[in-house]
Amino acid sequence: MAVPKAAAKLREYLADPEKVVVCPGVHDGLTARVALSVGFDALYMTGAGTALSRLGQPDLGLTTVDDMATNAGMVAGLDRSIPVIADADTGFGGPLMVARTVEKYILQGVAAFHIEDQVTTKRCGHLLGKELVDTSVYVARIKAAAHARREMGSDIIIIARTDSLQSLGYDVAIERLKAAVEAGADVAFLEGMTTKEQMEKVVKDMAPTPCFLNMVSGGVTPLVDAAEAKRLGYKIVIWPMAGMTSVYLGMRDICRELKGTGKIEEKYEDGKLVGGVREVFESAGLSKCSAFDAEMGGTSFKNGA
Repeated sequence: MAVPKAAAKLREYLADPEKVVVCPGVHDGLTARVALSVGFDALYMTGAGTALSRLGQPDLGLTTVDDMATNAGMVAGLDRSIPVIADADTGFGGPLMVARTVEKYILQGVAAFHIEDQVTTKRCGHLLGKELVDTSVYVARIKAAAHARREMGSDIIIIARTDSLQSLGYDVAIERLKAAVEAGADVAFLEGMTTKEQMEKVVKDMAPTPCFLNMVSGGVTPLVDAAEAKRLGYKIVIWPMAGMTSVYLGMRDICRELKGTGKIEEKYEDGKLVGGVREVFESAGLSKCSAFDAEMGGTSFKNGA
């Protein structure tokens, strides 16, 4: 059976009036595998998480296009039938670089990406002091992305993000998003909204363009559940901190335990060990890999794995 193209599947979701796509943020293979095992319709590869996991650095524009595209491709390759939406920051330069970025994302199998209007040395959308490029520069980025998509014969989805609300106000932000849609963007993403009234208004003002909602724990935007996001009219909702928060809290607590007691206690649920080595490896496809080897005539795992 042919594997459905991820971008086409995501476009089907966007066209479904009853559908809202909820995506957990993942930043590496393990967090992606866990999210896939739960059965999400799509995943979000977070740029902040990529910076933290690959570089051990904050989200301050330190990642390169290769850092981001390689990570996005790894996540997308785990299950080609599940769309992956990836952060593409500013596109990493002028129109030529944006086009190159989009080509890389297409080749990696990414279903959708968002490009923003910050300067190249950008920062997380929920931090202060963001600097913006002129509208013309932003539109040129979107045009370059759309051109690269056409040249590649791809249906990858372009999400236009603006961070202008914080410094330039709502009206200018909407003008920027509308200009981006005219230049070829498929989805509108207003970052840093501070009220539910703004969250509802942007959907109406950008109609019929579908809108994208970013739910950041500890950020400036009020957190809403999937049902309320749907009521507000959003088509895609990301929770980018899902992987980062769980890893940060889990690793912090288990390291404190090891440092304080000299050991890590095994955890049990319903009398069964959870989080053991085999369970973790199975989450990444241990049995599937050994079965495939045997089916193809291999003998690497004939004595077990």
